[in-house]
Amino acid sequence: MSTLHTINKSPFDRNSLGSCLRVISDSDAILLIEDGIYAATSGTIFSDVVKAAVQSHSVYVLGPDLSARGMKEGGIVEGVNVVDYEGFVDLVAEYDKTNSWL
Repeated sequence: MSTLHTINKSPFDRNSLGSCLRVISDSDAILLIEDGIYAATSGTIFSDVVKAAVQSHSVYVLGPDLSARGMKEGGIVEGVNVVDYEGFVDLVAEYDKTNSWL
């Protein structure tokens, strides 16, 4: 059973990303939303963590949340896929479960 893990907290404030990565299964994916998008930013202390996650999982970031925080798609870790709201809905429908990390 596959799970879409949504992370909405900044990795600079909470360890939601680290907790997620400790339990995530091979068939699961991660969607970074709201302040969780900061984990996808290139050149931070979390860049290598996200680069490693991209090697074994699909990692997505919500484009409108990037824009709302003044970030551009070119400033995120390579391999992270940008989705819009329609793509968010498609991901929720694609996976068996959705787990929100707080």
